[in-house]
Amino acid sequence: MPYILKKINVSKSMKIEEFLSKNTNLDKNTINSLVSKGKIFNDKNKRVQKNELVKEGYISVYVFEPQSRGLKPLFETFHFAIFDKPSGIKVHPSAIDSEYTLLDEIQFYLGKEASLVHRIDAQTSGLVLVSKNPYSQMVLNSMFEEKKYDKKYLAYVEGKIKESLNIDSKITNSKGLIKLKMVTSNKGKESLTKIKPIFYNQEKDITLIEAIPITGRQHQIRVHLDSIGHRIIGDPIYGIDEKICDKILKKSMSQEEINDFTKAHRLMLHAYCLEFEFMNIKYKIVSKQDFKETIKRV
Repeated sequence: MPYILKKINVSKSMKIEEFLSKNTNLDKNTINSLVSKGKIFNDKNKRVQKNELVKEGYISVYVFEPQSRGLKPLFETFHFAIFDKPSGIKVHPSAIDSEYTLLDEIQFYLGKEASLVHRIDAQTSGLVLVSKNPYSQMVLNSMFEEKKYDKKYLAYVEGKIKESLNIDSKITNSKGLIKLKMVTSNKGKESLTKIKPIFYNQEKDITLIEAIPITGRQHQIRVHLDSIGHRIIGDPIYGIDEKICDKILKKSMSQEEINDFTKAHRLMLHAYCLEFEFMNIKYKIVSKQDFKETIKRV
């Protein structure tokens, strides 16, 4: 578990931010994050609030301590690194009791200053860009905000896609049972995904496609492909009954049952190529995972 509860003795009253700055090696941003997210408790087990005066006794702090499972960067420079994430691993812990995530490897190998520039879904495999210092974080975050990059995906989808097409349906939040689900709607935000078929498997009736999201909406590729009747194989949210989806998300189904409903052991979506320019150098990074081989398990 990456978050470890540590007790720190308090011998002199002072504001929580000042105390942590003087008595730990935590940086200012980490301290502010711990306070704002309620990860600090006093000796009466009550959350310590912003600017609160901590008195003699002790405080308990949830500290992120990365644990490695051996996943090293695929590519690295002085300013940034790229990881080739397997399917099934979250990029960032969603709660204090979250288990191993990609952030463990990022901070284990690159240190506390390393930061995710963008994220991909836990079930999506492939390339994730990471900044290694405040300067590269600022530049790369700006690059992503301004869409000054090319990110390409591979996916296996149901049915036959005969020719290249653009899907420009607007996307918004669902009002249904699954709150994290997105839907196409005229009231949504402008969205565009470019689709190119690569290979059609007639026996399985599935198509390997390349998908390029021009905009960056949540679940964009998954929503767009499902909206035209070509859901991604293995998707546990889109293209299946919402009651079944709810059971999957609540982990009340076995892996075998999930495979039966989603038609695969994982989401068949892979971020395989990332192109961008940094400090006047153009980079094109390609995943080393053999995504095409995953279909043999379907």
